[in-house]
Amino acid sequence: MIHVLFHVRKFLSSIAKNKITRLLLLTLFILFIGAFGLSYFEKTSSVLDSFWWSFVTITTVGYGDIAPSTLGGRIVGVIVMVFGIGMLGMFTATIASIFVEGKLKEGKGTKAVKVNEHFIICEWSLKTKEIIEELRADAKVQNKPIVLIADIPEKPMEDDKMFFIRGEVNDETLGKANLKEGSVVMVLASNNVDSGSRDAKTILNILSIRTLNPDIYICAEIEDTKNMQHCKMAGANEIIVIGKLSSNLLVQAALDHGITQIISELVTNRFGSELYKMKPPQNLVGRQFIEVLTFLKKEHNSIALAVESPDNNKFISNPPKDYVIQPEDKLVIVANERPNLTVR
Repeated sequence: MIHVLFHVRKFLSSIAKNKITRLLLLTLFILFIGAFGLSYFEKTSSVLDSFWWSFVTITTVGYGDIAPSTLGGRIVGVIVMVFGIGMLGMFTATIASIFVEGKLKEGKGTKAVKVNEHFIICEWSLKTKEIIEELRADAKVQNKPIVLIADIPEKPMEDDKMFFIRGEVNDETLGKANLKEGSVVMVLASNNVDSGSRDAKTILNILSIRTLNPDIYICAEIEDTKNMQHCKMAGANEIIVIGKLSSNLLVQAALDHGITQIISELVTNRFGSELYKMKPPQNLVGRQFIEVLTFLKKEHNSIALAVESPDNNKFISNPPKDYVIQPEDKLVIVANERPNLTVR
């Protein structure tokens, strides 16, 4: 008995705290009062007809097919009209305000997100906007949720599938971003600290992420090559050194004029051919690389540039023609769009 009373008290307590539930119950109470009151005073009206009258009166539809004729019935009608319409108006206004408040919280970055298999981007700059646009240009990520964690006042760009969490990267913001169910995290160099401290902050962010989710894939951006080892030790899976990459491109441009146009095309999802990493179909396993080249060009109008070998834990660019494709290998392919490597 005590157990039952405890649950009843808990239920009533939850109702008292929930404004929508209170308003809904009060509206239903007025609906029942109107229905049974009309049925009592208007002997010609059945209970079902009375409920119909009470409902159309509260919703201000008022078809006029049923109308009270007795004094008692009219008093009930006045009560339903005054209190019922007011309660219904408050109920709908409360629901509307909850939706508006939710949107405002989302825009201000204070609302936790409920998504999974999503991309998480840490830090905001003009470069972040380009990264999101590049991700959206890939069919695989076009409709995938993206969560941005950044210490900026409000959501910086319009994207229905992009969610914003305001603040520095820490346990709280990573929890709001639902890190545990994410697929990839991109940790960018912060613009909120001086250049000498950016890599240190990136490494701290990686440590926080790896502590909360030991399995998630982390891509990190750093400025100094000397910090690569620290990033790896913190838990980054892939590291991009900003200065080194641009230096390499400048050297390529100087040695082989115009070649950077090809490189730019290969690393963008917006136009031309792109690079894709894909598992080879079963009919290519055990075949030599030269056969794979022929098959891909003939059947998919694409080219294999490299093989990722899990045995060596590295990429083999331009493999020997007699290299045999293994079951766990992955192919790096150049194609106009992500090919569907099915057996034909």
